[in-house]
Amino acid sequence: MKTFYSSLSRGIAFGAFAGAVVAGALISNGFIVGQVQASSHREAPNISRFPTLDSTDFFAFNSYETGREDYVTLIANYIPLQDAYGGPNYFAMDKDAVYNIHIDNDGDAIEDITFAFRFNNALPSAPSSNGQGLALTIGDEDNPKTVAVPLKNIGAISFADQSAANFIESYQLSIRYGEKGKSTPLTNPENSQDFFYKPLDYIGFKTFGAAGGYQAYAEQFIYPLDIPGCDGAAKVFVGQRKDPFVVNLGKIFDLVNFVPVEGDSAPGTGDGGGFPGGITQSADNDDLIDKNVTSLAIEVPKSCLTGEGNGSIGAWTSAGMPQVRILNPRATFARPDISGGAKTQVSRLGAPLVNELVIGLKDKDRFSSAKPKNDGQFVDYVTHPSLAELLNILFKDAVNQTLGTDIATLAPTNFPRNDLVTAFLTGFFGVNQLAEITPSEMLRLNTQIPSIAASEQSPLGVIDGDLSGFPNGRRPGDDVVDIALRVIMGRLCYPIDVNGTAVELGLCTPSDASVGLVPFTDGAPGHAGMMKTRFPYLAEPVPGSK
Repeated sequence: MKTFYSSLSRGIAFGAFAGAVVAGALISNGFIVGQVQASSHREAPNISRFPTLDSTDFFAFNSYETGREDYVTLIANYIPLQDAYGGPNYFAMDKDAVYNIHIDNDGDAIEDITFAFRFNNALPSAPSSNGQGLALTIGDEDNPKTVAVPLKNIGAISFADQSAANFIESYQLSIRYGEKGKSTPLTNPENSQDFFYKPLDYIGFKTFGAAGGYQAYAEQFIYPLDIPGCDGAAKVFVGQRKDPFVVNLGKIFDLVNFVPVEGDSAPGTGDGGGFPGGITQSADNDDLIDKNVTSLAIEVPKSCLTGEGNGSIGAWTSAGMPQVRILNPRATFARPDISGGAKTQVSRLGAPLVNELVIGLKDKDRFSSAKPKNDGQFVDYVTHPSLAELLNILFKDAVNQTLGTDIATLAPTNFPRNDLVTAFLTGFFGVNQLAEITPSEMLRLNTQIPSIAASEQSPLGVIDGDLSGFPNGRRPGDDVVDIALRVIMGRLCYPIDVNGTAVELGLCTPSDASVGLVPFTDGAPGHAGMMKTRFPYLAEPVPGSK
Protein backbone atom coordinates (compact mmCIF):
# COMPACT_ATOMS: atom_id res chain seq x y z
CA MET A 1 0.00 0.00 0.00
CA LYS A 2 2.74 2.45 0.91
CA THR A 3 4.53 1.59 -2.31
CA PHE A 4 1.44 2.59 -4.30
CA TYR A 5 1.06 5.90 -2.51
CA SER A 6 4.77 6.67 -2.72
CA SER A 7 4.69 6.08 -6.48
CA LEU A 8 1.57 8.19 -6.83
CA SER A 9 3.02 11.10 -4.89
CA ARG A 10 6.28 11.38 -6.78
CA GLY A 11 4.55 13.04 -9.72
CA ILE A 12 3.43 15.86 -7.45
CA ALA A 13 6.99 16.79 -6.46
CA PHE A 14 6.89 17.40 -2.74
CA GLY A 15 9.91 19.60 -2.19
CA ALA A 16 12.47 21.33 -0.08
CA PHE A 17 11.85 22.94 3.25
CA ALA A 18 14.15 25.41 4.97
CA GLY A 19 17.70 24.40 5.59
CA ALA A 20 17.24 24.77 9.31
CA VAL A 21 13.87 23.39 10.36
CA VAL A 22 13.97 22.32 13.97
CA ALA A 23 11.81 19.32 14.76
CA GLY A 24 9.48 19.24 17.72
CA ALA A 25 6.14 20.51 18.85
CA LEU A 26 5.87 23.80 20.65
CA ILE A 27 3.41 24.02 23.50
CA SER A 28 2.96 27.13 25.64
CA ASN A 29 1.22 27.35 29.01
CA GLY A 30 -0.64 24.13 28.35
CA PHE A 31 -2.46 25.50 25.31
CA ILE A 32 -2.15 23.96 21.87
CA VAL A 33 -4.26 25.82 19.37
CA GLY A 34 -4.31 24.98 15.66
CA GLN A 35 -6.45 25.23 12.61
CA VAL A 36 -6.39 23.76 9.14
CA GLN A 37 -6.81 26.43 6.53
CA ALA A 38 -8.76 27.49 3.34
CA SER A 39 -11.12 30.34 2.49
CA SER A 40 -13.82 31.90 4.62
CA HIS A 41 -17.00 32.55 2.66
CA ARG A 42 -20.07 32.77 4.94
CA GLU A 43 -18.22 30.62 7.45
CA ALA A 44 -20.24 31.26 10.60
CA PRO A 45 -23.97 31.62 11.32
CA ASN A 46 -23.83 35.21 12.54
CA ILE A 47 -21.47 36.64 9.94
CA SER A 48 -23.66 35.22 7.16
CA ARG A 49 -26.14 37.94 8.21
CA PHE A 50 -23.50 40.64 7.69
CA PRO A 51 -21.96 40.00 4.25
CA THR A 52 -20.36 43.45 4.08
CA LEU A 53 -18.26 42.53 7.13
CA ASP A 54 -17.46 38.97 6.07
CA SER A 55 -13.74 38.51 5.40
CA THR A 56 -13.32 35.96 2.62
CA ASP A 57 -9.52 35.70 2.39
CA PHE A 58 -6.42 37.33 3.81
CA PHE A 59 -3.00 37.50 2.15
CA ALA A 60 0.38 38.57 3.53
CA PHE A 61 3.45 38.10 1.37
CA ASN A 62 6.75 39.64 0.36
CA SER A 63 6.04 41.71 -2.73
CA TYR A 64 7.29 40.19 -5.97
CA GLU A 65 6.78 43.15 -8.28
CA THR A 66 10.13 44.15 -9.77
CA GLY A 67 11.69 46.90 -7.67
CA ARG A 68 9.33 46.35 -4.70
CA GLU A 69 11.16 43.43 -3.07
CA ASP A 70 11.66 45.41 0.16
CA TYR A 71 7.89 45.66 0.67
CA VAL A 72 5.17 43.48 2.17
CA THR A 73 1.73 43.34 0.59
CA LEU A 74 -1.32 42.82 2.80
CA ILE A 75 -4.73 42.14 1.21
CA ALA A 76 -7.99 41.67 3.09
CA ASN A 77 -10.94 40.57 0.97
CA TYR A 78 -14.55 41.17 2.01
CA ILE A 79 -18.13 40.60 0.80
CA PRO A 80 -18.14 37.01 -0.47
CA LEU A 81 -19.69 35.41 -3.52
CA GLN A 82 -20.35 38.62 -5.44
CA ASP A 83 -22.18 37.97 -8.69
CA ALA A 84 -20.76 40.41 -11.21
CA TYR A 85 -24.25 41.22 -12.50
CA GLY A 86 -25.56 41.97 -8.98
CA GLY A 87 -27.02 45.42 -9.74
CA PRO A 88 -28.39 47.91 -9.42
CA ASN A 89 -26.75 48.56 -6.04
CA TYR A 90 -23.72 46.30 -6.33
CA PHE A 91 -21.41 45.96 -3.32
CA ALA A 92 -20.60 48.98 -1.16
CA MET A 93 -18.82 48.63 2.18
CA ASP A 94 -20.60 49.29 5.47
CA LYS A 95 -20.17 52.93 6.47
CA ASP A 96 -20.71 52.13 10.16
CA ALA A 97 -18.04 49.43 10.26
CA VAL A 98 -14.31 49.50 10.81
CA TYR A 99 -12.12 47.09 8.83
CA ASN A 100 -8.71 46.28 10.32
CA ILE A 101 -5.44 44.70 9.27
CA HIS A 102 -3.43 43.75 12.37
CA ILE A 103 0.30 43.08 12.68
CA ASP A 104 2.02 41.33 15.58
CA ASN A 105 5.78 41.68 15.21
CA ASP A 106 7.03 40.19 18.49
CA GLY A 107 4.96 37.02 18.84
CA ASP A 108 2.72 37.74 21.84
CA ALA A 109 -0.44 37.40 19.68
CA ILE A 110 -1.34 41.03 20.41
CA GLU A 111 -1.41 43.58 17.61
CA ASP A 112 1.52 46.01 17.51
CA ILE A 113 0.30 47.80 14.39
CA THR A 114 -3.26 48.16 13.10
CA PHE A 115 -4.37 49.69 9.81
CA ALA A 116 -8.04 50.70 10.07
CA PHE A 117 -10.35 51.47 7.12
CA ARG A 118 -13.58 53.44 7.54
CA PHE A 119 -15.94 54.08 4.64
CA ASN A 120 -18.40 56.74 3.59
CA ASN A 121 -20.79 56.91 0.67
CA ALA A 122 -22.54 59.86 -0.89
CA LEU A 123 -24.59 61.00 -3.82
CA PRO A 124 -22.98 63.46 -6.22
CA SER A 125 -23.88 67.11 -5.76
CA ALA A 126 -25.52 67.92 -9.07
CA PRO A 127 -26.96 71.47 -9.12
CA SER A 128 -30.24 70.29 -10.61
CA SER A 129 -30.83 67.84 -7.77
CA ASN A 130 -29.81 70.02 -4.83
CA GLY A 131 -27.15 67.57 -3.69
CA GLN A 132 -29.44 64.56 -3.92
CA GLY A 133 -27.68 62.75 -6.76
CA LEU A 134 -28.11 62.73 -10.49
CA ALA A 135 -31.54 63.56 -11.88
CA LEU A 136 -33.26 63.90 -15.22
CA THR A 137 -35.80 66.44 -16.38
CA ILE A 138 -39.00 64.58 -17.17
CA GLY A 139 -42.19 65.92 -18.77
CA ASP A 140 -43.10 68.55 -21.35
CA GLU A 141 -41.53 71.99 -21.33
CA ASP A 142 -44.61 73.58 -19.71
CA ASN A 143 -44.59 71.30 -16.68
CA PRO A 144 -41.16 69.64 -16.33
CA LYS A 145 -40.13 67.73 -13.21
CA THR A 146 -36.65 66.93 -12.00
CA VAL A 147 -36.59 63.28 -10.98
CA ALA A 148 -33.72 61.38 -9.32
CA VAL A 149 -32.48 58.39 -11.31
CA PRO A 150 -32.64 54.85 -9.83
CA LEU A 151 -29.22 53.68 -11.05
CA LYS A 152 -25.62 54.15 -9.92
CA ASN A 153 -24.69 55.53 -13.32
CA ILE A 154 -26.46 57.04 -16.28
CA GLY A 155 -23.71 56.85 -18.88
CA ALA A 156 -20.17 55.76 -19.65
CA ILE A 157 -17.52 56.26 -16.97
CA SER A 158 -13.77 56.73 -17.06
CA PHE A 159 -11.38 58.13 -14.49
CA ALA A 160 -11.15 61.36 -16.50
CA ASP A 161 -14.93 61.71 -16.75
CA GLN A 162 -17.02 60.44 -13.85
CA SER A 163 -19.91 62.84 -14.36
CA ALA A 164 -22.28 59.96 -15.13
CA ALA A 165 -21.58 58.27 -11.79
CA ASN A 166 -24.43 58.49 -9.30
CA PHE A 167 -22.58 57.06 -6.30
CA ILE A 168 -19.34 58.07 -4.58
CA GLU A 169 -17.59 55.79 -2.11
CA SER A 170 -14.60 57.05 -0.14
CA TYR A 171 -12.60 55.86 2.84
CA GLN A 172 -10.18 57.02 5.49
CA LEU A 173 -7.20 54.95 6.59
CA SER A 174 -5.50 55.30 9.96
CA ILE A 175 -2.68 53.58 11.80
CA ARG A 176 -2.57 52.61 15.46
CA TYR A 177 0.42 51.34 17.40
CA GLY A 178 -0.30 48.92 20.21
CA GLU A 179 -3.56 47.29 21.21
CA LYS A 180 -5.08 50.50 22.54
CA GLY A 181 -2.92 53.24 21.05
CA LYS A 182 -4.11 56.46 19.47
CA SER A 183 -5.10 56.32 15.81
CA THR A 184 -3.33 58.61 13.35
CA PRO A 185 -4.93 59.37 9.96
CA LEU A 186 -2.77 58.47 6.97
CA THR A 187 -2.53 60.82 4.01
CA ASN A 188 -1.82 60.91 0.32
CA PRO A 189 1.61 62.64 0.08
CA GLU A 190 0.70 64.08 -3.32
CA ASN A 191 -2.12 66.26 -1.97
CA SER A 192 -2.02 65.78 1.84
CA GLN A 193 -5.65 64.61 1.79
CA ASP A 194 -6.64 62.09 4.45
CA PHE A 195 -9.31 60.40 2.36
CA PHE A 196 -9.23 58.14 -0.68
CA TYR A 197 -11.78 56.99 -3.24
CA LYS A 198 -12.97 53.52 -4.17
CA PRO A 199 -13.80 52.83 -7.83
CA LEU A 200 -17.29 51.76 -8.81
CA ASP A 201 -17.73 48.03 -9.20
CA TYR A 202 -17.35 46.56 -12.68
CA ILE A 203 -20.85 47.21 -13.98
CA GLY A 204 -19.93 46.09 -17.50
CA PHE A 205 -18.37 46.83 -20.88
CA LYS A 206 -20.91 49.46 -21.92
CA THR A 207 -20.20 51.50 -18.81
CA PHE A 208 -16.40 51.17 -18.76
CA GLY A 209 -15.55 50.19 -22.30
CA ALA A 210 -14.41 46.83 -23.64
CA ALA A 211 -11.63 44.75 -22.16
CA GLY A 212 -8.96 46.98 -20.62
CA GLY A 213 -11.27 49.91 -19.97
CA TYR A 214 -12.03 49.00 -16.38
CA GLN A 215 -8.37 48.20 -15.69
CA ALA A 216 -7.31 51.67 -16.82
CA TYR A 217 -10.07 53.21 -14.71
CA ALA A 218 -9.43 51.21 -11.54
CA GLU A 219 -5.64 51.62 -11.57
CA GLN A 220 -6.10 55.35 -11.07
CA PHE A 221 -7.40 54.51 -7.59
CA ILE A 222 -4.02 53.14 -6.49
CA TYR A 223 -2.77 55.86 -4.16
CA PRO A 224 0.61 56.61 -2.61
CA LEU A 225 0.45 56.47 1.16
CA ASP A 226 2.38 58.50 3.70
CA ILE A 227 3.04 56.60 6.95
CA PRO A 228 4.68 58.88 9.54
CA GLY A 229 8.12 57.68 10.55
CA CYS A 230 8.20 55.14 7.73
CA ASP A 231 10.67 55.62 4.91
CA GLY A 232 9.53 54.35 1.55
CA ALA A 233 6.56 54.89 -0.73
CA ALA A 234 3.69 52.82 0.60
CA LYS A 235 0.56 52.20 -1.51
CA VAL A 236 -3.13 51.58 -0.92
CA PHE A 237 -5.97 50.35 -3.12
CA VAL A 238 -9.55 49.48 -2.25
CA GLY A 239 -11.85 48.13 -4.91
CA GLN A 240 -13.54 45.17 -6.52
CA ARG A 241 -11.37 42.29 -7.74
CA LYS A 242 -11.98 38.81 -9.09
CA ASP A 243 -12.13 36.36 -6.20
CA PRO A 244 -8.62 34.84 -6.17
CA PHE A 245 -9.68 31.79 -4.19
CA VAL A 246 -10.17 28.56 -6.12
CA VAL A 247 -12.29 25.83 -4.58
CA ASN A 248 -14.68 23.05 -5.50
CA LEU A 249 -17.06 24.66 -3.04
CA GLY A 250 -20.41 23.02 -3.70
CA LYS A 251 -19.12 19.45 -3.83
CA ILE A 252 -16.86 19.89 -0.80
CA PHE A 253 -19.79 20.77 1.42
CA ASP A 254 -21.90 17.99 -0.11
CA LEU A 255 -19.94 15.49 2.02
CA VAL A 256 -16.96 15.84 -0.36
CA ASN A 257 -18.89 14.61 -3.40
CA PHE A 258 -15.82 13.58 -5.41
CA VAL A 259 -12.71 11.46 -4.84
CA PRO A 260 -10.27 14.06 -3.41
CA VAL A 261 -7.06 12.50 -4.80
CA GLU A 262 -5.26 13.43 -8.02
CA GLY A 263 -6.50 11.17 -10.83
CA ASP A 264 -3.57 11.85 -13.18
CA SER A 265 0.06 10.90 -12.66
CA ALA A 266 0.73 14.63 -12.39
CA PRO A 267 -1.73 17.52 -12.47
CA GLY A 268 -2.91 18.34 -15.97
CA THR A 269 -1.35 15.38 -17.80
CA GLY A 270 -4.75 13.85 -18.60
CA ASP A 271 -3.29 10.33 -18.49
CA GLY A 272 -5.49 8.92 -15.73
CA GLY A 273 -2.41 7.47 -14.13
CA GLY A 274 -3.17 8.54 -10.60
CA PHE A 275 -5.70 7.26 -8.10
CA PRO A 276 -8.49 5.22 -9.74
CA GLY A 277 -11.51 7.51 -10.11
CA GLY A 278 -9.65 10.44 -8.58
CA ILE A 279 -10.51 14.01 -9.55
CA THR A 280 -8.38 15.72 -12.20
CA GLN A 281 -7.49 19.37 -12.44
CA SER A 282 -9.96 21.59 -14.30
CA ALA A 283 -11.17 25.17 -14.09
CA ASP A 284 -14.66 23.67 -14.25
CA ASN A 285 -14.11 22.53 -10.66
CA ASP A 286 -13.69 26.13 -9.44
CA ASP A 287 -17.08 27.30 -8.22
CA LEU A 288 -15.75 30.83 -7.66
CA ILE A 289 -14.50 31.34 -11.18
CA ASP A 290 -17.22 33.92 -11.90
CA LYS A 291 -17.30 35.60 -8.46
CA ASN A 292 -15.85 38.90 -7.27
CA VAL A 293 -14.79 40.26 -3.89
CA THR A 294 -13.88 43.68 -2.48
CA SER A 295 -10.18 44.04 -1.65
CA LEU A 296 -8.47 46.27 0.90
CA ALA A 297 -4.82 46.23 -0.17
CA ILE A 298 -1.80 48.02 1.26
CA GLU A 299 1.89 47.70 0.45
CA VAL A 300 4.26 48.75 3.23
CA PRO A 301 8.07 48.72 3.57
CA LYS A 302 9.15 45.64 5.52
CA SER A 303 11.15 47.74 7.96
CA CYS A 304 7.99 49.57 9.03
CA LEU A 305 6.27 46.34 10.06
CA THR A 306 8.93 44.25 11.76
CA GLY A 307 9.68 46.57 14.69
CA GLU A 308 12.22 45.07 17.08
CA GLY A 309 11.17 41.50 16.31
CA ASN A 310 13.16 38.89 14.43
CA GLY A 311 11.85 39.83 10.99
CA SER A 312 8.81 37.57 11.07
CA ILE A 313 5.32 38.97 11.58
CA GLY A 314 1.90 37.59 12.40
CA ALA A 315 -1.05 39.14 10.59
CA TRP A 316 -4.83 38.91 10.47
CA THR A 317 -7.85 40.96 9.46
CA SER A 318 -10.96 41.77 11.48
CA ALA A 319 -14.11 43.81 11.05
CA GLY A 320 -16.39 45.30 13.67
CA MET A 321 -19.42 47.52 14.00
CA PRO A 322 -21.24 49.37 16.79
CA GLN A 323 -23.12 47.13 19.19
CA VAL A 324 -26.49 48.72 18.45
CA ARG A 325 -28.17 49.43 15.12
CA ILE A 326 -31.63 51.04 15.15
CA LEU A 327 -33.51 51.03 11.88
CA ASN A 328 -34.96 54.32 10.72
CA PRO A 329 -38.71 53.80 10.08
CA ARG A 330 -38.47 56.63 7.53
CA ALA A 331 -35.19 55.54 5.99
CA THR A 332 -33.29 57.86 3.70
CA PHE A 333 -30.08 57.42 1.71
CA ALA A 334 -28.18 59.42 4.31
CA ARG A 335 -29.81 57.85 7.38
CA PRO A 336 -31.16 54.35 6.86
CA ASP A 337 -30.42 53.64 10.50
CA ILE A 338 -28.64 54.93 13.59
CA SER A 339 -25.75 53.01 15.11
CA GLY A 340 -24.19 53.44 18.52
CA GLY A 341 -22.19 51.75 21.24
CA ALA A 342 -18.71 50.29 21.34
CA LYS A 343 -17.26 48.76 18.21
CA THR A 344 -17.67 44.98 18.41
CA GLN A 345 -15.68 42.50 16.35
CA VAL A 346 -17.90 40.25 14.24
CA SER A 347 -15.40 38.71 11.80
CA ARG A 348 -11.79 37.61 11.88
CA LEU A 349 -9.46 35.83 9.49
CA GLY A 350 -5.78 34.98 9.50
CA ALA A 351 -4.79 31.79 7.74
CA PRO A 352 -7.57 30.41 5.55
CA LEU A 353 -10.30 27.76 6.12
CA VAL A 354 -10.43 27.85 9.89
CA ASN A 355 -14.05 28.43 10.78
CA GLU A 356 -15.55 26.31 7.99
CA LEU A 357 -13.87 22.99 8.67
CA VAL A 358 -12.21 23.10 12.09
CA ILE A 359 -14.27 25.07 14.59
CA GLY A 360 -17.45 23.36 15.77
CA LEU A 361 -20.74 24.92 14.73
CA LYS A 362 -21.56 25.96 18.27
CA ASP A 363 -18.32 27.98 18.54
CA LYS A 364 -18.04 29.52 15.08
CA ASP A 365 -19.43 32.89 16.13
CA ARG A 366 -17.25 32.84 19.23
CA PHE A 367 -14.17 32.34 17.08
CA SER A 368 -15.22 35.21 14.81
CA SER A 369 -15.31 37.55 17.79
CA ALA A 370 -12.19 36.24 19.56
CA LYS A 371 -8.66 37.62 19.42
CA PRO A 372 -5.57 35.49 18.74
CA LYS A 373 -4.31 35.93 22.30
CA ASN A 374 -7.40 34.05 23.55
CA ASP A 375 -7.24 31.11 21.16
CA GLY A 376 -6.57 28.61 23.96
CA GLN A 377 -10.33 28.16 24.32
CA PHE A 378 -10.47 26.32 20.98
CA VAL A 379 -7.79 23.75 21.84
CA ASP A 380 -9.88 20.58 21.37
CA TYR A 381 -10.76 21.45 17.80
CA VAL A 382 -7.07 21.42 16.93
CA THR A 383 -5.44 18.69 18.93
CA HIS A 384 -8.20 16.30 17.82
CA PRO A 385 -9.42 17.77 14.50
CA SER A 386 -12.62 16.32 13.10
CA LEU A 387 -11.96 16.89 9.38
CA ALA A 388 -9.44 14.07 9.02
CA GLU A 389 -11.79 11.67 10.78
CA LEU A 390 -14.69 12.79 8.60
CA LEU A 391 -12.66 12.05 5.47
CA ASN A 392 -11.82 8.67 6.96
CA ILE A 393 -15.50 7.89 7.54
CA LEU A 394 -16.44 9.00 4.04
CA PHE A 395 -13.67 7.26 2.09
CA LYS A 396 -11.99 4.43 4.03
CA ASP A 397 -14.26 1.63 2.84
CA ALA A 398 -14.18 2.89 -0.76
CA VAL A 399 -10.37 3.12 -0.73
CA ASN A 400 -9.98 -0.38 0.69
CA GLN A 401 -12.45 -1.78 -1.83
CA THR A 402 -10.82 0.00 -4.78
CA LEU A 403 -7.28 -1.00 -3.90
CA GLY A 404 -7.95 -4.37 -2.25
CA THR A 405 -6.34 -3.18 0.98
CA ASP A 406 -7.25 -3.25 4.65
CA ILE A 407 -6.16 0.16 5.94
CA ALA A 408 -7.34 0.57 9.53
CA THR A 409 -7.79 4.34 9.24
CA LEU A 410 -7.02 7.06 6.72
CA ALA A 411 -6.83 9.69 9.46
CA PRO A 412 -3.52 10.42 11.20
CA THR A 413 -3.27 8.83 14.63
CA ASN A 414 -0.79 11.13 16.35
CA PHE A 415 -2.58 12.93 19.18
CA PRO A 416 -2.24 15.72 19.99
CA ARG A 417 -1.63 16.83 16.38
CA ASN A 418 1.66 18.59 17.00
CA ASP A 419 2.32 18.69 13.25
CA LEU A 420 -0.66 21.02 12.84
CA VAL A 421 0.38 23.10 15.82
CA THR A 422 3.79 23.73 14.29
CA ALA A 423 2.52 24.32 10.77
CA PHE A 424 -0.31 26.69 11.56
CA LEU A 425 0.10 28.05 15.09
CA THR A 426 3.68 28.50 16.10
CA GLY A 427 5.48 28.47 12.78
CA PHE A 428 8.66 26.61 11.92
CA PHE A 429 11.92 27.60 13.55
CA GLY A 430 14.17 29.13 10.92
CA VAL A 431 11.24 29.71 8.57
CA ASN A 432 8.40 31.83 9.96
CA GLN A 433 8.47 31.57 13.74
CA LEU A 434 8.28 34.90 15.60
CA ALA A 435 10.67 35.91 18.36
CA GLU A 436 8.16 34.97 21.06
CA ILE A 437 6.11 31.79 20.72
CA THR A 438 2.44 32.19 21.54
CA PRO A 439 0.29 29.51 19.91
CA SER A 440 -2.43 31.43 18.11
CA GLU A 441 -4.18 31.60 14.77
CA MET A 442 -2.34 34.15 12.64
CA LEU A 443 -0.81 34.18 9.18
CA ARG A 444 2.93 34.13 9.86
CA LEU A 445 5.38 35.64 7.37
CA ASN A 446 9.16 35.79 7.43
CA THR A 447 9.90 39.10 5.71
CA GLN A 448 13.56 38.11 5.28
CA ILE A 449 12.88 35.17 2.96
CA PRO A 450 13.15 36.67 -0.52
CA SER A 451 10.13 36.64 -2.79
CA ILE A 452 10.34 34.91 -6.14
CA ALA A 453 8.81 35.84 -9.48
CA ALA A 454 5.29 34.69 -10.23
CA SER A 455 6.54 32.41 -13.00
CA GLU A 456 8.70 30.50 -10.50
CA GLN A 457 6.15 30.15 -7.71
CA SER A 458 4.76 26.76 -6.77
CA PRO A 459 1.06 26.72 -5.87
CA LEU A 460 1.93 24.15 -3.19
CA GLY A 461 4.21 26.61 -1.40
CA VAL A 462 6.50 25.31 1.32
CA ILE A 463 5.65 21.61 0.92
CA ASP A 464 6.93 21.87 -2.65
CA GLY A 465 10.13 23.61 -1.65
CA ASP A 466 8.92 27.17 -2.28
CA LEU A 467 9.69 28.84 1.04
CA SER A 468 8.15 32.15 -0.01
CA GLY A 469 4.69 30.58 -0.13
CA PHE A 470 2.01 29.31 2.24
CA PRO A 471 2.18 28.69 5.17
CA ASN A 472 5.04 31.19 5.19
CA GLY A 473 2.53 33.97 4.67
CA ARG A 474 0.13 33.48 1.80
CA ARG A 475 0.32 34.66 -1.81
CA PRO A 476 -2.69 34.99 -4.11
CA GLY A 477 -1.53 32.04 -6.22
CA ASP A 478 -1.04 29.57 -3.37
CA ASP A 479 -3.47 26.64 -3.67
CA VAL A 480 -4.24 26.51 0.02
CA VAL A 481 -7.02 23.92 -0.26
CA ASP A 482 -4.65 21.30 -1.67
CA ILE A 483 -1.92 22.25 0.81
CA ALA A 484 -4.33 22.05 3.73
CA LEU A 485 -5.79 18.71 2.70
CA ARG A 486 -2.32 17.18 2.50
CA VAL A 487 -1.11 18.60 5.77
CA ILE A 488 -4.18 17.60 7.74
CA MET A 489 -3.91 14.07 6.36
CA GLY A 490 -0.34 13.78 7.63
CA ARG A 491 2.13 15.06 5.02
CA LEU A 492 4.40 16.43 7.75
CA CYS A 493 4.73 12.97 9.30
CA TYR A 494 6.98 12.05 6.37
CA PRO A 495 10.46 13.39 5.61
CA ILE A 496 10.71 16.63 3.63
CA ASP A 497 13.30 16.90 0.90
CA VAL A 498 15.75 19.67 1.77
CA ASN A 499 18.02 20.32 -1.18
CA GLY A 500 18.23 16.60 -1.89
CA THR A 501 18.41 15.56 1.75
CA ALA A 502 15.46 13.91 3.51
CA VAL A 503 14.77 15.78 6.74
CA GLU A 504 12.76 14.15 9.53
CA LEU A 505 10.71 16.86 11.23
CA GLY A 506 10.09 14.76 14.34
CA LEU A 507 6.51 15.97 14.66
CA CYS A 508 5.08 12.52 13.92
CA THR A 509 6.11 9.42 12.00
CA PRO A 510 4.97 7.70 8.78
CA SER A 511 3.27 5.05 10.89
CA ASP A 512 0.98 7.82 12.21
CA ALA A 513 -0.30 8.75 8.73
CA SER A 514 -1.22 5.90 6.40
CA VAL A 515 -1.96 8.26 3.49
CA GLY A 516 0.42 11.09 4.30
CA LEU A 517 2.08 11.01 0.87
CA VAL A 518 -1.15 10.99 -1.13
CA PRO A 519 -1.67 14.02 -3.42
CA PHE A 520 -5.01 15.15 -2.03
CA THR A 521 -6.75 17.82 -4.11
CA ASP A 522 -10.16 19.36 -4.75
CA GLY A 523 -9.40 19.48 -8.47
CA ALA A 524 -9.66 23.29 -8.69
CA PRO A 525 -6.26 24.53 -9.90
CA GLY A 526 -4.88 27.78 -8.58
CA HIS A 527 -1.56 29.40 -9.44
CA ALA A 528 0.18 32.77 -9.68
CA GLY A 529 -0.40 32.98 -13.43
CA MET A 530 -4.05 33.75 -12.69
CA MET A 531 -3.03 36.98 -10.94
CA LYS A 532 -1.28 40.23 -11.79
CA THR A 533 2.45 40.65 -11.21
CA ARG A 534 2.20 44.07 -9.61
CA PHE A 535 0.25 45.75 -6.84
CA PRO A 536 -2.58 45.13 -6.03
CA TYR A 537 -1.83 41.71 -7.59
CA LEU A 538 -5.41 40.41 -7.74
CA ALA A 539 -6.95 40.24 -11.20
CA GLU A 540 -9.54 42.67 -12.49
CA PRO A 541 -13.09 41.74 -11.49
CA VAL A 542 -15.47 39.80 -13.69
CA PRO A 543 -17.67 42.30 -15.59
CA GLY A 544 -21.40 42.35 -15.01
CA SER A 545 -22.01 42.50 -18.75
CA LYS A 546 -19.96 42.19 -21.91
